[in-house]
Amino acid sequence: MDRTGHDRPFARRHRRLLAVCTATALALPGLVTLSSAARAADADLARNGGFESGLDGWTCTAGSTVNSPVHGGSSALKATPAGNDFAQCSQTVTVKPDAQYTLSGYVRGSYVYLGATGTGTTDVSTWTQSAADWQQLSTTFRTGAATTKVTIYTHGWYGTGTYYADDLSLTGPGVDAGQPPAVPTGLKVGTVGSSSVGLSWTAVAGATGYAVYRDGVKVQTATGTSTTVSGLTASTAYSFQVTATNDAGESAKSATVTATTSAGSGGGGSSDLPTHALVGYLHASFANGAGYTRMADVPDSWDVIDLAFGEPTSTTSGDIRFTRCPVTECPTVESDADFKAAIKAKQAAGKKVLISIGGQNGQVQLTTAAARDTFVSSVSKIIDTYGLDGLDIDFEGHSLSLDASDTDFKNPTTPVVVNLISALKTLKAKYGSKFVLSMAPETFFVQLGYQYYGTGKWGGQDPRAGAYLPVIHALRDDLTLLHVQDYNSGSIMGLDNQYHSMGGADFHIAMTDMLLTGFPVAGDAGNVFPPLRPDQIAVGMPATTNAGNGYVSPAEVTKTLDCLTKKTNCGSYATHGTWPGLRGLMTWSVNWDRFGGWEFSRNFDAYFG
Repeated sequence: MDRTGHDRPFARRHRRLLAVCTATALALPGLVTLSSAARAADADLARNGGFESGLDGWTCTAGSTVNSPVHGGSSALKATPAGNDFAQCSQTVTVKPDAQYTLSGYVRGSYVYLGATGTGTTDVSTWTQSAADWQQLSTTFRTGAATTKVTIYTHGWYGTGTYYADDLSLTGPGVDAGQPPAVPTGLKVGTVGSSSVGLSWTAVAGATGYAVYRDGVKVQTATGTSTTVSGLTASTAYSFQVTATNDAGESAKSATVTATTSAGSGGGGSSDLPTHALVGYLHASFANGAGYTRMADVPDSWDVIDLAFGEPTSTTSGDIRFTRCPVTECPTVESDADFKAAIKAKQAAGKKVLISIGGQNGQVQLTTAAARDTFVSSVSKIIDTYGLDGLDIDFEGHSLSLDASDTDFKNPTTPVVVNLISALKTLKAKYGSKFVLSMAPETFFVQLGYQYYGTGKWGGQDPRAGAYLPVIHALRDDLTLLHVQDYNSGSIMGLDNQYHSMGGADFHIAMTDMLLTGFPVAGDAGNVFPPLRPDQIAVGMPATTNAGNGYVSPAEVTKTLDCLTKKTNCGSYATHGTWPGLRGLMTWSVNWDRFGGWEFSRNFDAYFG
């Protein structure tokens, strides 16, 4: 959130994701037409290369199977590049070291690529600029001396049309995959929360991974012998099983264990909030065109008031300070005594007052354990000094990014992420169940994770893409409210695999549906970010056209709420559920709403009564 009313342009950051394409694709290599007869011992190692089993075996950022046109069989791949996505489908294949392989396939459309990465020698690709009918692409490579897996892929190109692919094959020396692992034993329940259950089991010889089933449905995978299943409903019984996997396949399911989630408090103090709450940021440490608003003058419409902002003494110090707006900048500012008295009055009326950390200027990077501990102590001092109800995390810019080796949002390793999670858990434990914890990330750090996560499998992506996901996931049992900033945003792909842009109800509906439905991270169906509870979600919107890009009229706000809570008045985006328990709305800001004649809060009050 921005002191001047406008955050940094999302588009500048979003364009950096163009670097996701592989170096070979950027080089636009010439068409290769190599072909040779496969040796007698060679095998086709590509799984479901004809797409007869849908997208089984393939990981696609965008794509589906169609029955026409096809090259062979009854199905083919159809994929359409859109925005910054070039519609890549990939598959990782087990190969022999120091062996020769031929990759081939049939494609049609404009700018279609076929290639392989991770070869251990020279990665290869071949492409065609235009294929009005089916055209065969083929290339060869030799694996490195230690290479046991390569990734084959096909994709289109930015700004071009739909492409099709069919009968993809990778021929060369096969590898004896052996037998699937034995059935896991020793499955047991660990820590049980209101929305999560911890599980552990005994390691299985020869297993390279494990799959976890909830009520008979596969919900996530794990590389180790423990995991936490999240996104569950309080006071609900669940059954769990686990299987072991390797290159040869998947074992049978283990014996079943059951667990009932606890009643919980609704998440970090949310039981004290009204069923539908209005959240707003109050410019408490600075002035801008919206003018200064005294705490006592904030109307009763606002249920959660976030004081903007607490900022660090330096980016990596972890030392957070909250300085109230000086009289030279805010001539009508109240005294500290009156400010504290007004906070107490709001709390007596059932309102929550939080300190918000970060904002556009407050870059916070907890790179060390010392910075983490300083963060905890300095934030505690602010909360205690003003008698606040909790903390809002509004980390923007470069506060959060992921190391190149950090690829699993469920098990983060990047210090700034791990230390932030630890600090917030410490604060929650210190202040107890009534402590209110909220977060206000930008779409770049959350919903963009549906397409991109960190630097990506092939490197080159913006390391901040999806970087809030591990923080949200680790704290979902402690999180009171998540209100993503659905403004100052570029176009984001929704669960319908279409791009959605600011300016209408559809954008807010699509972005919120992703949080309430869950989504595969970076297009990996085996790595799903679980849904949050509707009582944890408030939709973030700017209060006026001055407050930020992405303002929508009261009529569009009403459409958003109608669609999400009643599944009426919806537009082109089809939601995956109906959530009457949606907590409410967040806006930047109380000050800008006052500037706009309280239009935003009046519309909220009229809607929920």
